Amino acid sequence: MVKITMGKTVLIVDDAKFMRMMIKNILVSNGFEVAGEAENTAEAVAKYKELSPSLVTMDVVMPGDNGIEAVKQIIAYDPDAKIIMCSALGQQGLLVEAIEAGAKEFVIKPFKPARVLEAVNKVLH
Repeated sequence: MVKITMGKTVLIVDDAKFMRMMIKNILVSNGFEVAGEAENTAEAVAKYKELSPSLVTMDVVMPGDNGIEAVKQIIAYDPDAKIIMCSALGQQGLLVEAIEAGAKEFVIKPFKPARVLEAVNKVLH
């Protein structure tokens, strides 16, 4: 796989394969490279350390530790990590907690491609 440009690699974290595929399609069709995918906190943290992506999309609610725990661990490892939270409507309290833990932005499911790209560009620039 050819790297597109520095600053365009993404790690997608969501327990639902369908959601990962949806995010991947939005990002890849807009010039991003998906460096990796993870479906839980432990995988997310390990892959972040291994891949050093320029951006992470993180599901808030996952089995076991939630996405907020993953944000805390990634930020502890790399305070400059750029993380966008992905959540369903009705999870505003968790989003506030995620932002306090170090996430930079959020998008609400179901995703609108324009909103995902807006959040990504805001965090990367």
